[in-house]
Amino acid sequence: MDAITLAFASGALTLLYALWLAFSVGRAPAGDKKMGQISEAIREGADAFLTRQYKTLAPIVAVLAAAIWFLVGTGTAVAFMVGVVCSALAGYIGMQVSVRANVRVAEAAKKGIRQALDLSSKGGAVTGMALVGLGLLGLAGLYSYFAGDLIPLIGYGFGASLISLFARVGGGIYTKAADVGADLVGKIEKGIPEDDPRNPAVIADNVGDNVGDCAGMAADVFESFVVTVIAAMLIGALISPEMVLLPLAMASVGAVASIFGTFFIRATKESGIMRAFYTAIFASCIFAALGFYFVASPLGMPLFYVGIVGVLVTGLLFTITDYYTAKGHRPVREIAESAKTGAGTNLIQGLAVGMEATAFPVLVVAAAIVASYMLGGLYGIALAAVAMLSLSAIIIAVDSYGPITDNAGGIAEMSGLPASVRKVTDALDSVGNTTKATTKGFAIGGAALGALALFVAFAEEAHLAVVDLLNPAVVVGLFIGAMLPFIFSSFLMTAVGRAAFQIVEEVRRQFREIPGLMGGKGKPDYARCVDISTKTALAELAVPGAIAVLAPITIGILFGPAALAGLLAGTIASGLMLALFMCTSGAAWDNAKKLIEDGVHGGKGSDAHKAAVVGDTVGDPLKDTAGPALNALIKVVNTVSLVFAGAILAYGIHILG
Repeated sequence: MDAITLAFASGALTLLYALWLAFSVGRAPAGDKKMGQISEAIREGADAFLTRQYKTLAPIVAVLAAAIWFLVGTGTAVAFMVGVVCSALAGYIGMQVSVRANVRVAEAAKKGIRQALDLSSKGGAVTGMALVGLGLLGLAGLYSYFAGDLIPLIGYGFGASLISLFARVGGGIYTKAADVGADLVGKIEKGIPEDDPRNPAVIADNVGDNVGDCAGMAADVFESFVVTVIAAMLIGALISPEMVLLPLAMASVGAVASIFGTFFIRATKESGIMRAFYTAIFASCIFAALGFYFVASPLGMPLFYVGIVGVLVTGLLFTITDYYTAKGHRPVREIAESAKTGAGTNLIQGLAVGMEATAFPVLVVAAAIVASYMLGGLYGIALAAVAMLSLSAIIIAVDSYGPITDNAGGIAEMSGLPASVRKVTDALDSVGNTTKATTKGFAIGGAALGALALFVAFAEEAHLAVVDLLNPAVVVGLFIGAMLPFIFSSFLMTAVGRAAFQIVEEVRRQFREIPGLMGGKGKPDYARCVDISTKTALAELAVPGAIAVLAPITIGILFGPAALAGLLAGTIASGLMLALFMCTSGAAWDNAKKLIEDGVHGGKGSDAHKAAVVGDTVGDPLKDTAGPALNALIKVVNTVSLVFAGAILAYGIHILG
């Protein structure tokens, strides 16, 4: 079977499997009327946000499509639109299943962990399978339509990158504004539990889990998946026709391996949940490695070994991030311990853990670059990234499980289900916090390796044989590129702060003005908080998006392709460090708080718990807004540079030579 046929077959198979999973989730019992009403409110809020987000993006997409058509070509513009649609669709499908699975998982939790885990993992797997299936069909379809011309495929990657950026930024601002606002008033000021139905921001918080952690993550990894395959195909074109199609074949193999991996997610008690996910991921890695042998070894055993490098990176990044963010390990225990002496020491320890946690992932990525380069040159680096991201379906299945179980716990709390149900959903949610952190580690590592492949492809398109650090233009680009992740993150953190301020004021107003709200007799206005989060998040999209798209074009036109190469290098290096630091510290603060809530250091309501809530509040926008959005920033600046490389060469001013 040739690579194109394999990609079509694998893409269709994963989409059919996603459809079967969605059907399995949909036919599960949905609980009583009250549970259904809460779930419907969450679904309506998520739908409203995503619809308004896509309407906001439509004119931006139209302008960029016109610019690409004029400056690059019709084919690239068409592929760009296909990338936009596929990326948006991947997020939309995942979110639609997620907001329907939550209430069914809450109902299944009445029977125990096994049933609830089975249903929530199936709901999460829909997102992973849908994004990979759409990615493979889009790549194979466009490659066939353009008769093997790879240039239009760059537009496909850019379309995916654009939606990824805005999905991460918009969804991230929404989810953390609602979460921080709900926590600051509910937990700290009023002393009420998380997901308490008296809190007016509780529905907005649950909506945010879906638009940020489900739709946003799906668009993010969809983009990483397709742009990495495209970059490897572009580099392979410099070697031979077989090398062009090998990345597509390896991506197809990884998709099928991920399907097999989902059948290993089984557990009957709390201690076995994380082990079940580990088993599923490592099983997928083994199946993928076997598949890589059949598609890569005929072209040379070193290429098969490159695939093994990519698989090993997946397992190592997952394990390292789990160590730094899971409740049972030293880093989280130390953060929880530090909360006994107040919020200040809790924040200091969390920052220290985040900084420490950059070391091993970077060393793993560096070792992968060295090993894959020795085995296959620059093409080997790109192929290792493809091998890693070929497992995106199983990784996102594990990630999207998190918001489903988080929502299930909220529905159980708000609908007054027995404590035994909340115990099950809390156990699932606690693991979900760790899986969301570990999959972010995978996404960051994939972004770094994928961006390096894109960097090589850009250098080829811009006719750069070497990037000279003694060239002042390159140094200018390098410093500006290193600065971009910081200024980008600053805008996002400020946006979360502004939006959270509005939510806090609204929640305080409702507690102050609605009679009997604190006593449980008054009815909160959930819709008002949903509306505030939606409007604020979408209003904050413009500046970060403009930074990501215009910075590389501006530097390229003013200083030339060498300076732009410096900018890309600075953004990749700086963005990788900052994203690892933010995502890990935020997740560690979150689980330190949950560790205290389990009963250590005084448990809920203690001074240590109040200090830990402050740490969690600071960490929320780090791990769920700014940190993940840096993945998109890294890849957008690279894809923009690749798309407009020819125009920069033709129309650039090239100050400093």
